[in-house]
Amino acid sequence: MIIDLEPGDARWTTALPVLRELRPHLTDELLELVLREGAPQGLRFTALLQDDRCVAVAGWRVVVNTSAIRKLYIDDLSTAAAERSHGHGAGLLTALAERGRELGCSAIELDSGVQRFEAHRFYLRERMDITAHHFARRLDQ
Repeated sequence: MIIDLEPGDARWTTALPVLRELRPHLTDELLELVLREGAPQGLRFTALLQDDRCVAVAGWRVVVNTSAIRKLYIDDLSTAAAERSHGHGAGLLTALAERGRELGCSAIELDSGVQRFEAHRFYLRERMDITAHHFARRLDQ
């Protein structure tokens, strides 16, 4: 079952540990901050549940910009380690692609850390292309 997770939803107790596999720095307090400040920016979370426990979770938003005009951008896509290679990530990605179509998006996009080789194999298998390099600079240094 694929559901949208709202702030305060009790199912965050099973979704947050899955999200922490990708974002280990994410405390309960930081998640609350992200949910509160991200919602006005369009940040939403969708989870794939199996027997009332989260096996995969994604954070996403619709972004309008000059490159894609309108796209569904996936901030986070995490499948529980014990649940990988069972089709959960692919199912969630398919659901997000359909959501993007419904919302008038021309593409789905995400960034992935250069060290995440297994994830890259998955994205390529799911017919995603490597279309850019992402550059970043920390502002606290």
